Amino acid sequence: MADAPVILSCVNLKGGVGKTTIAVNFAAYCGLQGLKTLLIDLDPQTNATFSCISVEDWQSHAAENGTVANLLGLRTHTSAEGKAKAPDDVIVEGVFKNVDLIPSHLDLFTIDLDLGGASARETLLRRALKDVLPKYDVVVCDCPPNLTIPTQNALAMSTHYVVPVSPDFLSSLGIGLLLSRVQKLTGDLEHKIENAGIVISRVGRRSYYREQTIQTLREQFGTVLNSSLNERSAVSEITEKHRPVFETADGKAISEFKALGAELMESLGLS
Repeated sequence: MADAPVILSCVNLKGGVGKTTIAVNFAAYCGLQGLKTLLIDLDPQTNATFSCISVEDWQSHAAENGTVANLLGLRTHTSAEGKAKAPDDVIVEGVFKNVDLIPSHLDLFTIDLDLGGASARETLLRRALKDVLPKYDVVVCDCPPNLTIPTQNALAMSTHYVVPVSPDFLSSLGIGLLLSRVQKLTGDLEHKIENAGIVISRVGRRSYYREQTIQTLREQFGTVLNSSLNERSAVSEITEKHRPVFETADGKAISEFKALGAELMESLGLS
């Protein structure tokens, strides 16, 4: 195990760009490569959580062991003693091969109101996990489609970030803003972070505007990865079974995610 794991945040200011799918399946890919991996769901919509475990399992675990909301200082009122949950309590072990999960919670929808006056609120998660992180080689954070406290906490502990984007005009508009805001946030925190790349995701049928958008992204930003992900029903079908794409019968989907996984690992210095 590395004393300082590679920590990757999946971020975008827009939803529906394949962010969760990439986070979950890159974590699964790392696990298949023999890397001890932690997946952290920081999106209150809990899609990454439900990609790994059932709603029933999540409800039981959240009630008994807590979620990422506890690690961010929320929900201490749920225990009689008012004690915060420890990271080892919150982690769901072995959701995939070599992959553990810190599940999310709906409480994160109001976290900016709840923690509005908290000191050093951007580093709550890093401080909560300081004794756990050395157990892992890779940590993957799935962030909500904004730059609120959960995303800030992910970026403040990350070594790298990746930006999934679907190849449509509206999805690409905010990339420059996102990159500049990430740079400003991490600069203010005096925290170094690297852009591991922009991933073209959820590619649909071929069109002139799609090709034009992809070309514009490649010309404007020098970090667009060669690998891309097509929209495939097999991916959503296997996700509903709480399993990674590598267990689907769709060979093309598997090949695409393997190619992306390998390219991302190279960008992160893991291969």
